[in-house]
Amino acid sequence: MLNRAVLLGRLTKDPELRYTQSGTAVATFTLAIDRRVTNQQGERETDFIPIVAWSKLAELCANYLKKGQQAAVEGRIQVRNYENKEGQKVYVTEVIADNVQFLGGAGQGQSAEKSSAGETAGARSNPWDGNSNPFASGSGPIDISDDDLPF
Repeated sequence: MLNRAVLLGRLTKDPELRYTQSGTAVATFTLAIDRRVTNQQGERETDFIPIVAWSKLAELCANYLKKGQQAAVEGRIQVRNYENKEGQKVYVTEVIADNVQFLGGAGQGQSAEKSSAGETAGARSNPWDGNSNPFASGSGPIDISDDDLPF
């Protein structure tokens, strides 16, 4: 079985950060994602996908993501249900984030992701920010012998 979602969109508002009774951080936000095709009126429709991030990833999202900023989210789709005050069953479909890439604004080039152990790594800077690019000078050919190539 496979349940993976990869999304790229813009935040509709700043993430909301809360804490459970046990102290676990949870952030919620919505990504607006334009559809590729137009409707019968020639307009592009937009889907609004609810995203949930937990623990350290939630805190990083709350600190670095802002309304209107682009973000890429990788996670799994989850459907849950509850009974509202009127006794009706309500179903909620959302994406539980495992990895969030911050794609614009102050957090440009940073990401946060869960490791395989379930812990969350901190935000990382983009390694190709211009300062660490060994090929940035572009001052001619690069001398590499065939023995140095991995293929």
